Amino acid sequence: MTVIGIFGPTASGKSRVSAAIAQRIPAELVSADAMQVYEGLPVLTNQSPGHLTAIWPLGHEASVGAYAPLAHAAIDEILAAGKTPVVVGGTGLYLRAALAELALPPAPREGARARWEAFYDAEGAEAAHGHLLSLDPAAASAVHANDRRRVVRALELAEAGRSLAPEQDTLWAEETRHPTVVFGLDVPPLVLEERIEQRTRAMFEQGVEQEVERALAGPISVTARKTMGLDEISGLPREEAIAALVVRTRRYAAYQRKWMRRIPGLVMVDANRPEGEIADDIVDLARARERLPRR
Repeated sequence: MTVIGIFGPTASGKSRVSAAIAQRIPAELVSADAMQVYEGLPVLTNQSPGHLTAIWPLGHEASVGAYAPLAHAAIDEILAAGKTPVVVGGTGLYLRAALAELALPPAPREGARARWEAFYDAEGAEAAHGHLLSLDPAAASAVHANDRRRVVRALELAEAGRSLAPEQDTLWAEETRHPTVVFGLDVPPLVLEERIEQRTRAMFEQGVEQEVERALAGPISVTARKTMGLDEISGLPREEAIAALVVRTRRYAAYQRKWMRRIPGLVMVDANRPEGEIADDIVDLARARERLPRR
């Protein structure tokens, strides 16, 4: 039985298309989104019903390494029930981790990230990169000294006896755990920009400001604190926050479009039309690869 993957930039219609697929075949949805794993931000992260949404509190340090086995278990359970898993992703690494057996690096030891971030800030970029060079030359050659996030992560891994470098060799291999076809939702850039603005304004009408206020009043992890929109909504007047979030979301959507081009075997579909038509095409194309059950 074939696993269906759905990937696309923010506001490309992934949730609506996936729900429409589930109306056409016996299917269950599995989220592959780094921020939808958190409770407490359903509006900001555009959560939809399905497996692996809102599974961790905001104080939890989420990681792709912790997510992957949960995704594998959910997919296997859906297949065992005779249904089709539809893995819906806006985070490319989470999508690949759900679909394939990746040699994922371990989560950082408690306090390690803060310690290495402090080291980077105190010693400077060149010194931190030089220390990485002494610990893991391969990772140092793959990471620029000014890329603070990746230098810190490489130092964490080196301390744990692992390397950042192998990730680059295996991430885009074609192998998957089960027969899989991944569809990319293609929306013209100008249409996508308009959708992003409309969705951003809708979030404010749905009470995202109160949601963010509640989230920031309690424990929140370093990872959850990176959720796009928290800073803008909590720190700016409404109209300024909307404008800033629209700009940031459009930039992120452009980044997601680049990810689409790197997914092996990706099948692009025109997503600038009703979700029912898109779902029909996806189901037909998937059936051409391997017979899917019918309702």
